[in-house]
Amino acid sequence: MRAAVIQMTSGIDPVVNAAALVSALEEAKAGGAGIAFTPEMTGLLDRDRARASAHIRCEADDPVLATARGAAARLGLWVHLGSLALRQEGGDGRLVNRGFLIDDKGAIRARYDKLHLFDVDLATGESWRESAAYAPGAGAMTAETPAGRLGLSICYDLRFPALYQALSEAGAELLAIPAAFTVPTGKAHWHVLLRARAIENACFAIAAAQSGRHEDGRATYGHSLVIDPWGEVLLDMGEGAGVGFAEIDLARVAEARTRIPVLAHRRLIPPVERAA
Repeated sequence: MRAAVIQMTSGIDPVVNAAALVSALEEAKAGGAGIAFTPEMTGLLDRDRARASAHIRCEADDPVLATARGAAARLGLWVHLGSLALRQEGGDGRLVNRGFLIDDKGAIRARYDKLHLFDVDLATGESWRESAAYAPGAGAMTAETPAGRLGLSICYDLRFPALYQALSEAGAELLAIPAAFTVPTGKAHWHVLLRARAIENACFAIAAAQSGRHEDGRATYGHSLVIDPWGEVLLDMGEGAGVGFAEIDLARVAEARTRIPVLAHRRLIPPVERAA
């Protein structure tokens, strides 16, 4: 199946972002894609939390989700909506960073809330405290698609290989890793971590990313990637918004797992002893 990867420069207005998303999905369909992947925070990217709060809704009322579902149904296109900022029903008052798998009829087939939250101080002086506004998810998720079984994750999850081992052991052949990586961490780690996740799980890694200078002042790295199970980069979109394409052939998964059967060779690691 042909997959489309949508690289965005999402801003502070969900209406504008939704219009850009629909245009990109139409381009994806016209380009022959059967499934399209969008970045983390497709609908809103705004680090001014007070300003952003006016636009954040619960899932049932979110206009970007409704727009994506309508476009998927109209175009007959599966969509992995990388993530949206949403209010929780109940909970502790924090938001969730939630991704969605939408089928070609517009139905939601799977949801995933980001497990690992980005709380760091970078050498550039940038400081991020995602856990101040967002609650972590409670579990992992895979779902069947026409392109293969998809394992869901979001951005900072990329640094935690145990999640991807769990996804591949649950049958994932494709790993969705939508992101809004900062420029410093992207330059240092993006390509090597994504290739590692693909290789060590013998899966396709599909990483739709935010790119460029955003309205809220941040800059994101871009370089949306599709990597095959042997670690070959099939698509690197560089910088700037746009739509890219890659062919997903599950025979590559079978071939990689035959050549180096890492899934079959995994062992449960016993408790680590500490010698004196």
